[in-house]
Amino acid sequence: MTKNWLATGALALTMGMTATASYAQTTTVPGEQVGLATGAPLPEGIYALNTFVYRSNDVGAVDVGVNIPVLVWSTPLVPLGGRIELLVAPPTVFAFGKRGGPTGIKDLSINVGTFVGGIWAFDLGNNFGVSLLGGAYLNDLNGDRGVLVQNNGAFAGAPVLGQLSSNTYRFGVAGSYTGDGYNLTANLTANVYDSPGRFSGGGNTVGFGNTFGPFNISDSLNLDLTATKKFGKFEIGAIGYGTYNFDTSAFSLAAGDRGYFRMGGLIGYDFGPFTVQAYGARTVASATRAGEATEGWFRIIAPLYSPTPVAAAAPIIRKY
Repeated sequence: MTKNWLATGALALTMGMTATASYAQTTTVPGEQVGLATGAPLPEGIYALNTFVYRSNDVGAVDVGVNIPVLVWSTPLVPLGGRIELLVAPPTVFAFGKRGGPTGIKDLSINVGTFVGGIWAFDLGNNFGVSLLGGAYLNDLNGDRGVLVQNNGAFAGAPVLGQLSSNTYRFGVAGSYTGDGYNLTANLTANVYDSPGRFSGGGNTVGFGNTFGPFNISDSLNLDLTATKKFGKFEIGAIGYGTYNFDTSAFSLAAGDRGYFRMGGLIGYDFGPFTVQAYGARTVASATRAGEATEGWFRIIAPLYSPTPVAAAAPIIRKY
């Protein structure tokens, strides 16, 4: 496995929507860390990755896409033997109307607050690694609420992403085995909110209820699982991921949305200067109002800079 396959920390958000409401869930998109050996420390350097997901919902008036560009600096700092890696990511959410005509929903995009954070990753030996992550989505700084508008210009619903009325505080722990071309990784991610949250500026939209806040936001957990194997430059395997909301009471943005779990497969190819991965998953268990969905993912991983010459880096590459 080449070192750029270890790139870690793609950060984002996704959700299901109808024409009149959003289905709130964790700000970190479930499944966005699938395929990444997030428990293993990166070699020192700078890495870029971009992950895009398209969700086709079985019900509702829109499908959803999320684009997640991430820049990772794996620093030379190794306090107590753990590598410090710094992350920044500005995710964007897209909604695509599924119906034409005057009452169909217009396409729209929503900025998620920029994520800033860090990872402390340890090589435990024998190809095992573990990491801790901490950071925040700065939704109070530059996150949008999102407004649904019909093709005829009529207001359809807001906010689309009520959870962005609060900064999202993210914590994670991951473990990886990367020996013999395998990537066996489990990643647990928590999202914590200042609940209730309120959007700054403006007020409620007259005649359309509470579009301003405060909103009760559920804390949540994501679990991302990867089990893949490299065969030369090819990679193939199984993946699974899901989310769990703690507060599903009637006054919560996640009312009736306890969570879901999806399973599928992943393929990848190492082109040398960059690596690509594609994976897809389908709902296998669901306790949400949004119902079942199918998701397709595409990712590009590229190392931008390494202080270690390529020849000297070969032992590191072979190690993985």
